[in-house]
Amino acid sequence: MANPMADKYAKDMTQGDPTRLILAFMLPMMMGNIFQQFYNIVDTIIAGRFIDARALAAVGSTGHVTNLFFALGNGLATGIGIVVSQFFGAGNMKGVKKVITNALVIVTATSVFVGLIGFAFSRPVLTYVMKTPEDILENAVAYMSITCIGFFGTALYNTISYIMRGIGDSKTPLYFLIISSFLNVAMDLVFVIAFGMGVSGLAIATITAQILSAVCSITYAFFKNPVFKIDKSDWKMDPHIIIKCYKIGGSMALQSGLVALSFVILQRVINSFDSVVVAAFTTTSKIENLVNMQFKALQDSLSTFTGQNIGAKQGKRVRKGFQNGMKMMILYAVVMIIVMGLFGDVLVKIFIDSSETDIIAYGSKAMRILSYFYLPLGMIYVCRGTLNGAGDAKFPAISGASEMIGRIIFPALLCSLPFIGAWGLWISTGITWTIVGVTAFIRFNMKDWRGGLDI
Repeated sequence: MANPMADKYAKDMTQGDPTRLILAFMLPMMMGNIFQQFYNIVDTIIAGRFIDARALAAVGSTGHVTNLFFALGNGLATGIGIVVSQFFGAGNMKGVKKVITNALVIVTATSVFVGLIGFAFSRPVLTYVMKTPEDILENAVAYMSITCIGFFGTALYNTISYIMRGIGDSKTPLYFLIISSFLNVAMDLVFVIAFGMGVSGLAIATITAQILSAVCSITYAFFKNPVFKIDKSDWKMDPHIIIKCYKIGGSMALQSGLVALSFVILQRVINSFDSVVVAAFTTTSKIENLVNMQFKALQDSLSTFTGQNIGAKQGKRVRKGFQNGMKMMILYAVVMIIVMGLFGDVLVKIFIDSSETDIIAYGSKAMRILSYFYLPLGMIYVCRGTLNGAGDAKFPAISGASEMIGRIIFPALLCSLPFIGAWGLWISTGITWTIVGVTAFIRFNMKDWRGGLDI
């Protein structure tokens, strides 16, 4: 039975062809993920082209640390979206409204707390934990400190975005993200080129755009979307809802946090090399994020599809969605392997001046190495999306721990071998993807999906 609240602001994914539903939901998210990356990509391009290579390295050296904080908020938002999708699939609109109000409160409190921690400890973490090179330390501290101040904006935008996605609306968050992305580009150019504010200008422009995106999406949702028509009684804190959000969202946050922590540890290995390697890894990470974001669009689409169908007790549709998702993943992975093989150097040159020949050489070869592992990487996202949507609270910890162990052990081991050296940074990433992908596939096949229950 179709959800009576499904209209242009919501989409019932328990009815209709799974492939068409997933694709229609995924395409706006793919575009949105590209624009989401604009925040950091534009910073990287402007740092490398309009400031200098050390500024590029400074921005890159903070990425994995700030991602540790952002991963916690994003994981919580993802879990909240899954809870919403399950209530929506079951036709429980009162539950959906209670999740919305409770989520706004807990996300605001959590994000402010986490952001303040990041701001307070930015210098000691970058200095003593990350061993950031002296010539880029001050810029790195400035960028991380300012970015953490605006963390609550990112967390709130992600929360509203995942709530909208949970009810099947992937288009509305895209519109506001596009506007804020272009605004971010404009402010980057003004602050850096016109005002000469350097790395600090990049960070200020980024957090301002993120906060505006959050404000606009929240305002629009409450004024236009009927699902967000909240009664006074809906604002009452519900312990059951809060526990459910933290149980699923907390497990997602743990997974994201473990992965992000592994990158923090990896960054210390990266910083043991010279600035050429640091800049090359920064550049390839930005390109890799674009690839990952499209996989993530598929993952989040499967999460919403699975969540709604789990709520509606339609396990057979969940497995059908998984099978179709695997086919989409394989097609995309093969295309990207070809792209990286033919145009890896062209992509690297987007981020760095053509005179930086050493960085370009490192980056283009690294992209080809990573592309060989895109199939197991894609398998991670397909399995993770389905399991997350089912509310599997154990899997995120298993997945996150596996990825963290791989990213800690393999780089230290491979980089210590003289005939591999810095290339171990990228090879170890591919090996880790393979291990986590196999683990995720095994976990998926441990489930009995026939009744739509997580058992």
